Amino acid sequence: MKNVLGFIFCACCLSIEGFGQATTGKLTLEQSVAIALENNLDLKRAELNLLNAEAGLLETQGQRLPSFSMGASSGYRWGRSINPVTNDFETRRIGNVNISGSSNVPLFAGGQISNSIKQAEINTKTSRLNVEASRNDISLNAINLFINVAFSKEQLNIANSQLQTSRDQLERTSRLVQAGSIPIADQLDLQAQMATNELEVINAENNLRIARLNLSQSLQLPFTDEFDIIVPELEVEGLEIDNRGVEHIYSVASGYLPQVEAAELGVEAAELGVRIAKGAFAPSLNLSANVFSNYVDQANFGTVDPILSQFENNLSQSANVQLSIPVFSNFRNRAGIQRARVQKRLSEIQETETKNLLRQEIETAYTAAYAAKQSYRSSLLRVEALQEAFRMAQQRFEVGAINAVDFQVAQNNLFNAQADLVTAKYEYVFRTKVLDFYLGNPLSL
Repeated sequence: MKNVLGFIFCACCLSIEGFGQATTGKLTLEQSVAIALENNLDLKRAELNLLNAEAGLLETQGQRLPSFSMGASSGYRWGRSINPVTNDFETRRIGNVNISGSSNVPLFAGGQISNSIKQAEINTKTSRLNVEASRNDISLNAINLFINVAFSKEQLNIANSQLQTSRDQLERTSRLVQAGSIPIADQLDLQAQMATNELEVINAENNLRIARLNLSQSLQLPFTDEFDIIVPELEVEGLEIDNRGVEHIYSVASGYLPQVEAAELGVEAAELGVRIAKGAFAPSLNLSANVFSNYVDQANFGTVDPILSQFENNLSQSANVQLSIPVFSNFRNRAGIQRARVQKRLSEIQETETKNLLRQEIETAYTAAYAAKQSYRSSLLRVEALQEAFRMAQQRFEVGAINAVDFQVAQNNLFNAQADLVTAKYEYVFRTKVLDFYLGNPLSL
């Protein structure tokens, strides 16, 4: 199976020293994703769940092996009791040392052990897939938040550019008013416009700060004024939407995305759970063996034998084969089968829900990407037209052919169109990258 994380950023290698510097300086996109994967608590939780599943697999595999235990005890008895040496009832103090060993191995358990091992193997693989799915979600979220910061920076640049243009026009208009060439009303209109532009800059700065805060919190890093990113050059040229449609993208994504395979494995594990529950109705066969010996501080004919000699002389062994046939279990086995079948049905529903959700996400992503493409193209044509209109309005305003209000309208139309173009550009780039993710293509900006 393809490793989805390998698709997200190929050739992404960070040295430990560079990684430490990245947490205090400007972050690249690759560094942001790496930090998000390093610090995310949900991912750590998924990795711990994987360790639990591996421990469960180890425990289940051990059920096939013989169990073996050893024990020893020592003590005294007072009063009337059987003397282990003479086998008579006596009233005296008797000291003894007992050693024992026992082993037990299941020979047949109705397939419960083998099916339990298969189920544990599937559960381990499912947990590993859940870790991969968590990594994918975290990476995509980090990319989205990173792009939001870059987008907010572009919006701030546009607002500053608009403010600078208004400031330049106000300075020129003030000189013309002082010379008596134009009425003071034009200067007042531009002062109001500049105040509006200053407010837009403040709003853009606040939006940028919030975007940086969201990224910082997602990376589990303390937020400071120095926290920032390195904005990559976003190239729109060459970006295309797969024209083969949603069905093709879904067929590719459902073939390699970990959450789909995990849902399918969940059904297999539930089916094994039904087999395990049915195995409780079958007879079970076990083989057991025991070894026992002891030492007693009493003599048979006046002399106490040495401890090792007694252990050797008193050694006894036993072996047993035990057959257990369930006849009536107070409906526990029947209830177990019913619960296992319900769990299988729930797993089937989960599989269907996962695939439906994936299809819906792809449909939404494809529709959004197509809409973003159309919006970007329209915004590009709009900006080109309004740039020419603003250039002509600026020339006419400088010669007094139009008033300040008409000039402001042309200016506002241009800057609003530029802001819309930036929005459409970033939306288009991100939406196409999401489709690339579903198609298994390398993701990079």
